[in-house]
Amino acid sequence: MKIFKSLWFWLISIAVILAIIVFLTSNKKTDVQSTTHHKAKNPTTETARANQTSELSDTKAQYFPLQSYRVGPYAAGGTGFYGGFIDYMKSINAQGGINGVKLVWSECETEYVVEKGVECYERLKKGLNGVPAAATNPLSVGIAYATLERSTKDKLPLITINHGRTDSTDGRVFPYVFPLQLNPYSEVSAIINYLGEKSGGVANLKGKSIAVLYHGSPYGKETIPVIDALSKKYGFKVHQIEVPHPGNEQQSQWLNIRRIQPDWVILRGWGVMNPVALKTAQKVGYPVDKVIGNIWSNSEEDAAPAGNAAKGFISITTHPSGTNFKVLQDIKQLVIDQGQSDLSDVTRFGTVYYNLGVVNGILNVEAVRVAQAKFGQRPLTGEEVRWGFENLNLNDQRLKELGATGLVQPLKLSCEDHEGGGAVRFQQWDGSKWNVISDWVQADRTFLRPIIEESSQKYAKEQGIQIRDCASEQS
Repeated sequence: MKIFKSLWFWLISIAVILAIIVFLTSNKKTDVQSTTHHKAKNPTTETARANQTSELSDTKAQYFPLQSYRVGPYAAGGTGFYGGFIDYMKSINAQGGINGVKLVWSECETEYVVEKGVECYERLKKGLNGVPAAATNPLSVGIAYATLERSTKDKLPLITINHGRTDSTDGRVFPYVFPLQLNPYSEVSAIINYLGEKSGGVANLKGKSIAVLYHGSPYGKETIPVIDALSKKYGFKVHQIEVPHPGNEQQSQWLNIRRIQPDWVILRGWGVMNPVALKTAQKVGYPVDKVIGNIWSNSEEDAAPAGNAAKGFISITTHPSGTNFKVLQDIKQLVIDQGQSDLSDVTRFGTVYYNLGVVNGILNVEAVRVAQAKFGQRPLTGEEVRWGFENLNLNDQRLKELGATGLVQPLKLSCEDHEGGGAVRFQQWDGSKWNVISDWVQADRTFLRPIIEESSQKYAKEQGIQIRDCASEQS
């Protein structure tokens, strides 16, 4: 009997101990959830920042939803770009906002994954605490393609600076999509024009051989048709060579390039693909100064990891790196020096990706400013901000007022033209930094426009879209 009593005693004791453990574990889980929620409100880490909602959240502010990516193989681009974009918005707020209207934003982590990008779009498109969304800026061709029709339906501008669907340049068919500054076709056309200059004129490209090493994604494949068209126009031979995502193995592709021995290689990379390409080029003996990087192969993060293999590498840019611009100095004074930068590593201030984010911030803010002149100094809807983008005119005088002379090319958009620029400069890596080595090189937009319109009109027919009459809208 004593044995049974003793057994019951121990069973009851064990049950009590288990109950205490369960209780403590439950409380700990609640504490962790509370801590995470607190970090999301007052972020101090990169992970917390990915869920950031800016402190301003009243209905008198203008909201920007950010489909950002700070983790994964393309994190260098995401953290730099959104760091510059957010720091610019912070500097605008520090100066009173846009005509007194402050800016607010929140982030949703996409990891550069299309499905997550769509989820983030749906989560953020309706605004924040009653504040309407101004525009989306996903910095991803895949996400842009996946949300293009949704953006049009929701009347929310989709900004694809230096990338995106090329035929969305035709605003008559794509009223809510803006491939600002440089669409993919203009990028390739400008590179070919530069190679023509280096050859003594584009007529001398006849008989030359150009390999295009492209990222195996919608972004990478976007320019295949226009390269083919340009090769027929100028008589050079083109070799299209795909690198599967993410691009950390390229031995077979570069052995093929060594066999072909092209006069140049156009590198249309992204993320880890770029330094791997430069290292592998050196390994197989292909001269790196014959490799021309596109707009997403032009950052410090693309060249520096390749070490000595990157020295002499040439790429295009729509904006130089560096901090010797008044707008950058304003950000330094108002944001960086105050310890308020979005960058976890402030040594990236003034780098290529960061400066692109600043440029993107300028274009978004100026579109809102232009739209306010028509609709009033208040938070605007996406439809109203679209009007601002279509009437954006950044001439030399306005760029000087913004402190962005030399950082942003003059830009004029319209109902028909949602790109507005089409010019690039070329830069060369000296082993530690980029140096601009050319003046502005303009794409052949006259040659490209019929190709763009053929594609946009085909899309309009397939989708049953009524092409806008821009003349009647402007009258």
